[in-house]
Amino acid sequence: MAIDPVCRMKVDEKTAKYKSEHEGKTYYFCSAGCKTDFDGDPGQYLGA
Repeated sequence: MAIDPVCRMKVDEKTAKYKSEHEGKTYYFCSAGCKTDFDGDPGQYLGA
């Protein structure tokens, strides 16, 4: 299970509908809203 970097919810990588690539790594999201927030400012959610 992956952890949604926005809301910290567990997400199954095999069934996740929402994902993004950032700096060579794939991130998985529980919802379109979390994906949109992450895509707008990944550094905010990755501690950059």
